[in-house]
Amino acid sequence: MTISVIIPTFNRAGFLREALASVAAQTLKPMETIVADDGSTDKTAEICRRNFSNVRYFYQPNQGVAAARNLGIQHAKGEWIAFLDADDLWEREKLAIQTEFIRKNHTARVVQTEEVWLRKGRRVNPGKRHKKKSGWIFEDCLPLCIVSPSAVMIHREVFAAAGPFDENFVLCEDYEMWLRVSLRTPIHCLPEKLTIKRNGHEGQLSAKWGQDAWRVKALVKILKDPKLNEDQRRLVRLNIGRRSRILAKGYAKHGRLSEAKHFENLAGMTSESIIV
Repeated sequence: MTISVIIPTFNRAGFLREALASVAAQTLKPMETIVADDGSTDKTAEICRRNFSNVRYFYQPNQGVAAARNLGIQHAKGEWIAFLDADDLWEREKLAIQTEFIRKNHTARVVQTEEVWLRKGRRVNPGKRHKKKSGWIFEDCLPLCIVSPSAVMIHREVFAAAGPFDENFVLCEDYEMWLRVSLRTPIHCLPEKLTIKRNGHEGQLSAKWGQDAWRVKALVKILKDPKLNEDQRRLVRLNIGRRSRILAKGYAKHGRLSEAKHFENLAGMTSESIIV
């Protein structure tokens, strides 16, 4: 089996060097490593050229991480895709252990690992709500994103079935993607902590306010997915209503009345009238 590693990045030169080194140190070497540069103005290109000359480097004007991942997928030659965010790292046996699992489980199409979380260089324990699940986990994905792009290895046929990352999502593009994917295939989670997720640094997208508004947008979008059964559809609507009521109060408190009204209306809509 062939593996393409895709690293989307935007002005993360300092982190990128370490991420690339962790790929180079893998005990099982990937077929290729792709850096999808989303309009960086730092030394990203120079690092790839001088220090990692075997890396396939692709540049695009800044369009967001979803577009950067799609750029990498477009150019990838491997049967399997392994994403690594530029500010994260892998343990040396990450790809080898995932590959061993896949060879023993021939129907597996998405496999992620457990993670070590670092916040400003110190190890922290994820909350219970962040605990990863394994199998048909669509319902577990509704409250928040429990699939990490940096931990995942995914067969390219999954993108043919579920579609690419939605480039309209400024935030929560991974949450939206994994909703679609988890409707179509089990997502397996290995217990080994083979992905190192570094949080808390300046400019990190996940730190921005307003994630829940984008999660609601993703939930409204998934309502139109033909793969949803009625029980799943009901759970999606419950999540839309609960989140929208909270958002309406929050926007009203901050004087953003048009947004507050939007989410009030969304929370009050009947299931038949909710549209994108």
